[in-house]
Amino acid sequence: MINPLPLFIGLRYVRSKQSEGFFSIVSGLSFGAMTLGVMALIIVLSVMNGFDREIKTRILNVVPHLTIEHPMPLAGWRETLAPVLDHPDVVAASPYVEAQGMLSTGDGFEGASIQGLDPANAATLALLADSLVAGSLDGLGPGEYGVVLGSLLARSLKVMTGDSVLLTLPEMTVTPVGVFPRVKRLRVVGVFEVGAQVDGGIAFIHLVDAQRLLRTGDAIQGVRLGLADPFAVERVLAELAPGLPEGARASSWQQSLRALFDAIKMEKLVVGVLLAVIIMVAAFNIVASLVLMVADKRKDIAVLRAMGATSATVTGIFRVQGAAVGLSGVLLGTVAGCLLAWQLGAIVAFFEGLLGVAVFDPEIYFISELPSDLQWPDVAIVAGLGVIISLLATLYPAWRAGQVSPAEVLRYEH
Repeated sequence: MINPLPLFIGLRYVRSKQSEGFFSIVSGLSFGAMTLGVMALIIVLSVMNGFDREIKTRILNVVPHLTIEHPMPLAGWRETLAPVLDHPDVVAASPYVEAQGMLSTGDGFEGASIQGLDPANAATLALLADSLVAGSLDGLGPGEYGVVLGSLLARSLKVMTGDSVLLTLPEMTVTPVGVFPRVKRLRVVGVFEVGAQVDGGIAFIHLVDAQRLLRTGDAIQGVRLGLADPFAVERVLAELAPGLPEGARASSWQQSLRALFDAIKMEKLVVGVLLAVIIMVAAFNIVASLVLMVADKRKDIAVLRAMGATSATVTGIFRVQGAAVGLSGVLLGTVAGCLLAWQLGAIVAFFEGLLGVAVFDPEIYFISELPSDLQWPDVAIVAGLGVIISLLATLYPAWRAGQVSPAEVLRYEH
């Protein structure tokens, strides 16, 4: 049967206000630090989840969800990949040709991935229109040698729509006067921006133009697929593997951009660990307040022990007191953190309107409002961490209280 005495006395100590101003302040600081730490950790993790979601969504407007590499004639790729294209999760398919080249102007040069796609046949490329900040895709016609550049690439080359860039391919042309690299002048017809590294390294041209430049005839390098749910790409990839033609190799956007998202995941982990220090500070405050309380309550402890209370009962009293402070802070911090993270965008927008300032200027940043994505696994981890630290913080002070000898304390009492 559970002994209610430690619970009763421990909660009474928490509520007590008799000549314990200093101890009440320390307990209040412990409660406040625990609340602040849990709340801050939930909000920051939600904001990082929001940025992660925003970056992935924008990148997936340009980067193919699934790529199948297998050189084949342009006219026969649909028949070759019929089992793949019939999958219910595959909603778009686009043949492509890709090469590495150098784009140059009078102001400099940059290496880039030159990707040939067919706008008329590629539903996946239609998503690119949502990311255009200048120009249009109408200029990507066969034989026109138009090019759509990423914003960082265009800024580095100091070009805008209507300007020309010189494309140099790593292929040599033999002429009577010598050997020269293949060079072609392209006209900039559009600029896209997704707010990630692809803005500085990708240029789109028409598929027919790419085939002519690379002298591939009707052959393509592979097919890029668009999925109904790009975040289910690993499951779809496993289901499509048996139907791939011999020699074909499939890769997902998660594999091609693994380095970027691993870096984002590591950043989230590091920031979470650093903010968890606030919770550790709150735990040290709980330890300090309980140690001081034990020293102040030595007489009360001795009386309880003399009346028959066991060492376990005394230990339980102070564990209840410390846990009540810590768990209350965790509970309040979790509730406040979830509410703030849930409405963080609206809260920031309210203060922007009130103060007349913009946290994210759309002309500078690729977002106009603070993204927040509250994920319950993160909330559970943060709340669980707070509970564990709060309970561990009570062990040493409670153990010291249980070791108080009643005979030694009462010997000097009159």
